[in-house]
Amino acid sequence: MNDLSVTILPEAAGDAQAIERLHERTFGPGRFVLSAYRIREHVDHLLELSFTARIGTLMVGSVRQLPITIGDTKALLLGPLTVEPPFRGRGVGHLLLERALKDAKAQGHALVLLVGDEPYYTRVGFKPVPKGRITMPGPVDASRILVFELVDGAFEDVSGPVGPDWSKARGEERAWVHPTPIDRS
Repeated sequence: MNDLSVTILPEAAGDAQAIERLHERTFGPGRFVLSAYRIREHVDHLLELSFTARIGTLMVGSVRQLPITIGDTKALLLGPLTVEPPFRGRGVGHLLLERALKDAKAQGHALVLLVGDEPYYTRVGFKPVPKGRITMPGPVDASRILVFELVDGAFEDVSGPVGPDWSKARGEERAWVHPTPIDRS
């Protein structure tokens, strides 16, 4: 850790602006067209499964998780995971991932999905999703879709489209995935 004393804390509601600025610096404005962001438009992340990394009072990283479905299976979408550039390569991202996965498992979740760099995420146990097994909205490189089983065998029979978990989503946006016909009788 190179003598960094990093504290991992659950994200608090008051962290939102600082995290958004971190995402802006890290990913730029193009982030909004990415597949994972398309899902985030429709369901809020779970504060109890989202974390910040701090050195003293300075926020140096963040990870969020939100509820999704893969076909009919409930899962979590991890991301974005981001660390301020001067603190990258020092284990901060790994600490955030460990905490996010540990707490997700403790809360009874079975699967975590993400879109990310395979060499980085396979080091902590993520595996590539076989091409064609799941689909995501918007542009996505299928080779970057990765899954982590919090319960052995949890991904065995899972396939289908990825979308927000409507039991947790903002109700007014349901039509995004599941259009409801208008009854004009």
